[in-house]
Amino acid sequence: MDIFTTTGGAVRGVRVSGDVVAVLGIPYAAPPFGALRFQGPAPAAPWTGVRDGRAFGPVAPQSAELPGAPAWSPGDEDVLTVNVWTPAPDGGSLPVLVWIHGGAYTFGSSAQPDFDGEALARAGLVVVTLNYRLGFEGFGHVPAAGSGTAFPDNRGLLDQVAALLWVRENIAAFGGDPGNVTVAGQSSGAASVACLMVMDRARGLFRRAVAHSPASPCYTREIAEATTREVAAAAGRPATPEGLASAPPELLVAASDRVVEAYRRDPRSGSRHYDPSLYAPVLDGDVLPVDPLTGLAAGAGRDVELLVCHTTEEYWLLDAVGSSAKVTTEDRLGRFAADFGLPDGLVAGYRAARPDAPVLDVYLAVFGDLLFGEYAHRLAEEHVRGGGRAFLSRFDRRRTGPHEPVRAWHCADVPFAFGNADEDCVSFLVGGALTPADRALSRRMVRAWADFAGTGEPGWPSYDDTTRRSMVWRTEEEGIQEPVGRVDPGDLRTLWAGARFPLFRP
Repeated sequence: MDIFTTTGGAVRGVRVSGDVVAVLGIPYAAPPFGALRFQGPAPAAPWTGVRDGRAFGPVAPQSAELPGAPAWSPGDEDVLTVNVWTPAPDGGSLPVLVWIHGGAYTFGSSAQPDFDGEALARAGLVVVTLNYRLGFEGFGHVPAAGSGTAFPDNRGLLDQVAALLWVRENIAAFGGDPGNVTVAGQSSGAASVACLMVMDRARGLFRRAVAHSPASPCYTREIAEATTREVAAAAGRPATPEGLASAPPELLVAASDRVVEAYRRDPRSGSRHYDPSLYAPVLDGDVLPVDPLTGLAAGAGRDVELLVCHTTEEYWLLDAVGSSAKVTTEDRLGRFAADFGLPDGLVAGYRAARPDAPVLDVYLAVFGDLLFGEYAHRLAEEHVRGGGRAFLSRFDRRRTGPHEPVRAWHCADVPFAFGNADEDCVSFLVGGALTPADRALSRRMVRAWADFAGTGEPGWPSYDDTTRRSMVWRTEEEGIQEPVGRVDPGDLRTLWAGARFPLFRP
């Protein structure tokens, strides 16, 4: 039987294929509710007997219902769990990859089928995925109580640190090497990885990092405080520790959604109108004392090797799923640039690169690079500047679909890197059934992740300011015949020279 002994007790997994065993829903911290609500993660209670590890744990409070993944239900409290896939249940000391899911710090979970670790385990990794607190529970600012009791900001980041501590203490029981851990993530999960690289609490818990499409915003304490006032008002509660604690999680989830919708409806509401993400890591001077770009440039993460990837058409996905404002006129495009304080000439430069494109496409190209593409490049650059080693890559797999182009958009690269691009739930992301060339691309990306996690060498040269070398992920078919209208993001980077990052604007 596949039974593993952890610091909390014994847990039984399930053999999913060949020698790969999955062990799901293992608590790494106590349920963060009741007296522990709005606090940092507390130790999980040990159990007796053998815990069943054949099902994912509950997801964190959220309103999203994602394909193939469970939805959150009020009353689901044991949300701080990890899942492990191991190809060496009887011993070994394999590289470990820990995955942090994305979702604008507001939705998502480790139970999404595209994050299944089986293919990566077959490639020689012990894979860990985790849930952490989202939305207000994880990233909302709670004022100090009248008694002086302080509630930490960035509770979701603290959860991630607690999961990494669990890995250090327990992963050897699953055949993993606690001294060879890579932490990886996408979108807000990738931005979380960047934050962990500059956090004292996470120092020494991992030696490598993978950041796919890292999201650029960080918030100041003032922005976080203002968001708390908005959400509390929408919930009908005072913005005090007592008032917020009196609001059950489902009420704060619903209130956050109402605030988001108000920004969506109001084109005069500033930068949040275009993508009203309420939550992001807070520069609190404690958990996160500095933004990742500044910290990396100062050498805070120099001992961690970094692999960064972004997609060529990031923001087309956000438009397709209706989470981004439509900008279809030149006047609105100009207002968008002003609301974000973009450098003079930047939008005109993107227009010149796409002379025949509609306004919407120019807007999506600029916004995608603003939130993801340019920030990805800067993470690699600042890490190298601070004495670290970085690798840069770009996902540019595209093809012609039956109704419209299959784009290299946000999230499309992750199923390829996990080896799960054949899953039905990601058909929309990847543009339908895979071709043999698509499967070959996925095998190359899986191998790159596994090699980087194992040795720090993904298969192409590291980045430097002189050559600016990077890997471009395309199918072999695309390499033979370039799709019409492709714009190389590298040609546009000079336009961003005057743009300040990270984005602090709410």
